[in-house]
Amino acid sequence: MYTTLSLLLFLSCQPEVKTNEKIEDILISKEIVKTEIQTILDSANVLGSVLVYDFQKESYYSNDFEWSKQGQLPASTFKITNSIIAIETGVVKNDSTIFKWNGEKRRNKSLEQDLTLKEAFHYSCVPCYQEVARAVGIKKMKEQINLLNYGHIKVDSLTLENFWLIGDSRITQFEQIEFLSQFYESNLSISERTESIMKRMIVLEENEAYKISGKTGWSYTNGIDNGWFVGYIEVNQNIYYFATNITPRKGFDINTFPAIRKNVTFETFKALNILK
Repeated sequence: MYTTLSLLLFLSCQPEVKTNEKIEDILISKEIVKTEIQTILDSANVLGSVLVYDFQKESYYSNDFEWSKQGQLPASTFKITNSIIAIETGVVKNDSTIFKWNGEKRRNKSLEQDLTLKEAFHYSCVPCYQEVARAVGIKKMKEQINLLNYGHIKVDSLTLENFWLIGDSRITQFEQIEFLSQFYESNLSISERTESIMKRMIVLEENEAYKISGKTGWSYTNGIDNGWFVGYIEVNQNIYYFATNITPRKGFDINTFPAIRKNVTFETFKALNILK
């Protein structure tokens, strides 16, 4: 049975239907364009879209819904799914399982140490998650991704260690939000134990005003940088799911890209009066 969000996602991805005015009216009312978000992205010198779903109002907000429906490589946002699969298959015991550093030099010096799964997640340790993928194996990885209904993932023996970073795997912003909502609302086919560990592990910040959980991602294909920030924010007894996907404009300072993904998302929260 479809949840409301599942139905909205399904309908939004279908070809235009002229014969059912009710469906069209629902989509028009549920997809609300916010030009303020475009102004935020323009000021940051990036192209892309910020997509937000208001659970209580059952409404999507974005500056560019067409961009939100285009598939992109999941990059490190897949670490949420990869962690779920690791715990579900028993490849790791829990978020305290340790990944031993093999002594090799890594681009990020903070990764040159032993890391727990939780630390590997927050440091975005690619070698750690490549180790997870190898341990899970092709067969189980495919089975688990299909079971979780996560995007359109292409994985084989040649791409097992990097299918989320390069190649033909794709996920849209709408699909990111659908997956996150199924996870948060306990509708994924995973154990309560895995869900509990993951919900604790992916918290990014918690204070008196809000609690935000999620993951960033960054891929580089054909000379183009593509950045993600996906998750959900709990505030004022409501939950808002979000998926930001951006790429730099000409003249952009790429050193600021990691921060910009989060900055434009938080500015969007303010524009939508989610945060002050």
